[in-house]
Order: sequence, then structure tokens, then C-alpha cells
Amino acid sequence: MNNSFTLSEKLLQSAVKLQASDIHFYPFIDKADIYFRILGKRILHKTIPIRHYQSLLTYYKFTSGMDIGEVRKPQNGTLIHDTLEQHFSLRLSTLPIHHMESLAIRILPQEESLSLDQLFLFPAQLSKIIKWISNRSGIILFTGPTGSGKTTTLYALLQTILAEKSYQTITLEDPIEKDIHDILQVQVNEKAGITYQTGLKAALRHDPDIIMVGEIRDRYTAEFAFDASLTGHLVLSTLHAKDTAGTVHRLLEMGLNLTDLKQSLIAVASLQLLPIITNNNVTRRAAIMELLDGLRLEKQLAGEKYLVNDFHSFDHLRKKAFAYGYIDEEVYLANKQ
Repeated sequence: MNNSFTLSEKLLQSAVKLQASDIHFYPFIDKADIYFRILGKRILHKTIPIRHYQSLLTYYKFTSGMDIGEVRKPQNGTLIHDTLEQHFSLRLSTLPIHHMESLAIRILPQEESLSLDQLFLFPAQLSKIIKWISNRSGIILFTGPTGSGKTTTLYALLQTILAEKSYQTITLEDPIEKDIHDILQVQVNEKAGITYQTGLKAALRHDPDIIMVGEIRDRYTAEFAFDASLTGHLVLSTLHAKDTAGTVHRLLEMGLNLTDLKQSLIAVASLQLLPIITNNNVTRRAAIMELLDGLRLEKQLAGEKYLVNDFHSFDHLRKKAFAYGYIDEEVYLANKQ
């Protein structure tokens, strides 16, 4: 166990130093490859003997509260990792594969607090987001694939709102990725009976002004979130969808009433992270967004198409980022539709 602790500390120290967001373990018969995801790019960090990986996996499962005897089902766990300078929350996830288990670790800095203007590439898009959150009721959705910055954006929005005014704010998260001062954060725990649905019911009894639902995963959560927005609450949430048009399609496929969408859906922002080039080096990632609101949203809900010049698509925004020198040709061509 001491050897596993030492190996874990070295891995985590390297990951933090390189600003990795994730660690992936790929086990084979005689070895295990360890990858870091750095600024969105997956890089092989090192290879270790399979016996070391098996010991490390047992150590991680035990210390993060997983069942070390369970190897046939996926499991999730959490750990705290502290350095002299920073405090991190680790989200661990196992996945059964052929006679083995793989492991993924998401690294979540707790002190790091990016401002909204650091998150977005184009200031005009930030200005529009700020206007959205001035609404006191309705629902705003942030969509995109895993790792596109949806939750980070929601946290930054909440902190921006609370810096200006005092609102009763409640979040429902699975898991809680970051502790935020002056916010009531509820950890969804289905084993303990705290689902998104039961959590929302309880939250509504606490007289909230703002509710953040970590993720809309099914029809019941979607219906509850929209009902909350129709009863005088501002609801912020995320959804997995490729773009803004896909978001509307997903909501309709979940069985939501088109009338409720028209009454309560304020806007949709689909996020995509781009690696930003400074002095020929990738220094950070920033988001570009497809923004759907106002007349464009009405047209989408009515099944009408946009005029070509009436909507800034991801393709248009990547072209703009390339023209301004924010991204290089490789990134532009790799993402070109």
C-alpha cells in the first residue's frame, strides 16, 4: 500500500505540474499505459508493469470509497489531493473491461476561479450571456460534450451574479465539483434517495431565487427544471447536445411540451473549447459559443431555418478565430465541418 501511495503521489504531482485535467489508465496483459489530458490533448505519460497498476487500482478504490471486491460493475469515487499551493478534488471512475478494470481520474482545482472574460474567446458573446442572467425567471441551458466547460461556465456565472446581488441560490450536482461560498450545494446521491427529482422538490421549499441543475439527464429532470422556471425561478442547467439546434431536438425528444419551451426557455449556449495560441505555443483553452435566443430561438422552436448571415455557427466562429490568429491551421482544419 505504501508503494501505491508513493506512485500515486508522483503521478498526481506530475499531472498537477503539467496542468492535466484527466488521468487515464489503460491496462493490458503485462502493462498499463497512463495518459494525461492536457489542454484537451491526450498524451502518453508513462507505462508501468501490470502488477503495479493492479496495486494502484486497489489503493484508489479503497481510499475513494469504492468496493474493492466489485470488478464487474462500473464504480465512482472521490478523493481529496492537497499540495502546498492548491487544493484538488479528484473524481474517480472504473470501467470493467476484458478480465480487468480501467480507471479514469478527473482533476478539479478548488481554488482556481476563472472569471467570465477568461472563459470566452469573443467579448461580444460574454456580453450577451450577462444579459441573459439578468432574467429573474426562465431557464438557460449550456450544452456540449463532456469536458467542454459547461459546469465551469455555470460556476463562473453564479459567482458573477452573487457578487452583484444577494440571491438564495441552490445547486443540485452529481458530484459537487467545487465548493462555492454563499451557495447551498446539494449532492445528488441516488443510493441515499436524493435524486435530481427529490432534490428539486426539496430545493423549491427553500424559497430559491436561482437553481442550478448540474445536468438534465432524462425527461423527469427536464420537466421538473422547466416547471421550476415557470414558477418564478431562474434555472441554469446543462445538457449533452452537439449544438443549439440539437439541444431543441433533444428537449422535444424528451417529451417536453413545445408551449412550455416557448414560455420558459430564455436561451441556449452550446460550448466548444479551442486551444489558444500565444507566441506559437498553446497557453490555454477558451470557449466559442453558438448562442440561440430571441428571434432565432423563436424560429428554431417554430421549425424555421436561420438566414445564413443571421447566426454565428461553430464553423463561422472557428474561421473567425483562425483569421484573428487565436488558433493555428491544424486546429481549424481538424474541427472544420
